[in-house]
Amino acid sequence: MRISLQVFLASIALIRGMASDWDRFRGPNGSGVNEAHGLPVEFGAEKNMRWRVALPPGHSSPILVGDRIFLTAFEGEKLLTISLDRATGKILWRREAPRARKETLDNRNSPASPTPASDGKNIYVFFGDYGMVSYGFDGNERWHTPLGPFTNVYGMGASPVVVDDKVVLVCDQSRDSFIAAFGLADGKLRWKTARPEALSGHSTPGVIRGVDGKALIVAPASFRMDAYSAETGKSVWWMHGLASEMKSVPVIDGDTIYINGFNTPENDPGKQIAVAPFEEVIKKYDANGDGKISKDEAPDQRTKTYFLYIDLNQDGVLDAYEWKMYAAVMGATNSLMAVKAGSSGDITTTGVLWRFHKSIPQLPSVVLYRGVIYMINDGGVLTTLDSKTGEVFKQARLRGVSDRYFASPVAADGKVFIASHSGVVAVLKAGGDQEVLAANKLNEDIYATPAIADGRIYVRTVSFLYCFGEQ
Repeated sequence: MRISLQVFLASIALIRGMASDWDRFRGPNGSGVNEAHGLPVEFGAEKNMRWRVALPPGHSSPILVGDRIFLTAFEGEKLLTISLDRATGKILWRREAPRARKETLDNRNSPASPTPASDGKNIYVFFGDYGMVSYGFDGNERWHTPLGPFTNVYGMGASPVVVDDKVVLVCDQSRDSFIAAFGLADGKLRWKTARPEALSGHSTPGVIRGVDGKALIVAPASFRMDAYSAETGKSVWWMHGLASEMKSVPVIDGDTIYINGFNTPENDPGKQIAVAPFEEVIKKYDANGDGKISKDEAPDQRTKTYFLYIDLNQDGVLDAYEWKMYAAVMGATNSLMAVKAGSSGDITTTGVLWRFHKSIPQLPSVVLYRGVIYMINDGGVLTTLDSKTGEVFKQARLRGVSDRYFASPVAADGKVFIASHSGVVAVLKAGGDQEVLAANKLNEDIYATPAIADGRIYVRTVSFLYCFGEQ
């Protein structure tokens, strides 16, 4: 009886100690930072592993709320939401969402890529093949809201976020892009705002407070970033000059927003290629005289290569609007920007504090930690910059080896954690010089961004969820 009581008291102490949550994609406001302490430097199957649990595949990241972990997965045709015990990794429940369709996905995506969000009492999940579903911590469904179908050439990937009494979702796609807010209590639409410039992307928004103290939803899109009123959905301020594909999370530090975007190498400064006017192309290449351009009629190999992405309605031909957007895409510039939040209106000419253009990632978001920005591009080039000036401290290939990166860096405890696709989690000492403390090999592919809280780091591979903490 004494042993049982000790175990019980230890469990209560552990639960009470878990005061720190990681309740959405990339943790607190999408920052990728949670100031935990005592995080391990070295870890793996044989060292500092608290537990490991096998899971169905999915690219969503784990969230940590109270004594629970939540994530999504897919198993055959099933779309799953899974709850686990945070202390032990035990699976507490699995729930299957309806699957209304099976949308085409890029091979880097999955049917369970968006990460859940929580208000501390319930969770909210989004599946591109169905829509939004909310569950209580007990696993009981609270409501469901069908959405779509969608026309994103990559498949959907943005995650929901909780803002005040609403859950907000960005749905950027080839046409009819929008941002919408749904009531936390009932899932009913509160407002919906069109994003006509957005062509594709997976950017999960962040939240900033306006001059009146009210919440604004900062949502990057193709060519443009808007700050929407959380109450009404109206765009309060906006700026142009972003890349044509935005997949990163805006990192917000006070009134400064850091955002990176990349489309193709041809969007680097000095490499942009002018696209001829539609009228000229039609006159010269429209062999069948239908007033449109088919892939066979495309004027060059570049247009043929990008045809799938240019053909926004997927009807096999390019019309004047699609050609106009193609020209805009090729004229956009890859960059990392520091932007000072505005008060109202267009801040394009006044808002940019600095820009950086070299080795910009398409998928991983940046992390800002102790005054340093860490940016890993898809090919493994790590750049560290001064957050105030944009001055580069160092740019080099991480660990000196070639690797791919889909997950975003996260930071805590004076350390920065960067997970590669091949399953190596590098641990860096915080600072601009990129000092690698350890390279922990998990020997399984990683797509999901790790989560951090209370001296533990949670890493999802394609087959397992790991919990690492110092013994």
